[in-house]
Parts: sequence; structure tokens; C-alpha cells
Amino acid sequence: MVDANHGTFRGQVRAALAHLEFVAGRLQPHLQLPATTTRLVFVCLGNINRSAFAESVARELGANTCSIGLSTTTGAPAFHKTIRFAPEFGLDLAQHKATDIGDYEFEPGDLLLVMEVRHARRLVARGIPAESVVLLGHWASPRRIHLHDPHVLSDAYFRTCFTLIRSAVHGLVGQLREAGSPCVPR
Repeated sequence: MVDANHGTFRGQVRAALAHLEFVAGRLQPHLQLPATTTRLVFVCLGNINRSAFAESVARELGANTCSIGLSTTTGAPAFHKTIRFAPEFGLDLAQHKATDIGDYEFEPGDLLLVMEVRHARRLVARGIPAESVVLLGHWASPRRIHLHDPHVLSDAYFRTCFTLIRSAVHGLVGQLREAGSPCVPR
């Protein structure tokens, strides 16, 4: 059960802790969508699994998007499992190339969508405005504030993680489209 739903026991604990922060209202600054969003920037650690997949989903929905990693090498390919699972979701990540945060420049209108609470805190510590950093999993169905890294985990968890990310991106883009955001066409 833990394997398929959270990847690892650590993933389950991090999800529970993130949910407690959510319920306590401590994550409120990272749950609002600015009306001025012009580009979706998906963020994870390596930019070879979660954020790469999210970017691909958003691009398929017509969003202006990119993705970055907090600890990666620019130009690294998507992880082999990501490339293998992407077609199950109608996507192709064979040509994806990672971008390290050091090669990214924040622009007004960027909305940085993170997979974990600690990613949000790292971005804010780097000087990204808190109101420009949101937790992608807030828009998943079911809501999953912490989207644990599937890297080197089971096939079952890869599917769960990508299903949640796809759900979240669809929910997010739908809300932005409804609000008339310039980052997604009507």
C-alpha cells in the first residue's frame, strides 16, 4: 500500500506532515493563483521526472510553460522510466533536457509550481516572491500536497505520481483558463 501510494515510508511521512501544515493553514501563501500568471514553471529536484512530466502535460493543454530542477545538470535527459511511462499518458519525453535553476531567470508573471513544501521554502530563500510559488499537488484529485519523487522507485508509484501530477496540471490549467489567465488560451 505504501509503495503504490507514496513510494516509500519516508514519502508517506512527508505527505502526512505536508497535509498537517495544509490543515493548520501554514501553506496558505502557496495555494493562491496570481491573476497575472504568464508562464507556468514546474520545479522539482532533478527536472528529469516530476517537473518534466508536468511541463509536458501543461504544454499539451496549450499553456506557456517550462520546467527546472533545484539540483540537476542542465541538458540531462529525462529518466529512462519517465520516458517509458510517458506514452501511457499520451506524452513523449524522449527529447526532454533538464534545466538547472542556475540557468533560469525569474520573470514577472512566472508561477513556480513545486512538488514539495521544502521546494517552496528553497525558492523563497533564493529570493523568489512567496506569492509566485505554489504547491502543484493542491490541484490534484485527490489533493496531495507532497508529490514524492518517484526516481528509482516502483513502477506502481511512478504511475500514481504521474496520475496525480496529470490531475493537478489539468485542474490548475482549467482554473487559470477560467480566470482568463494569459498563460493559457481559452
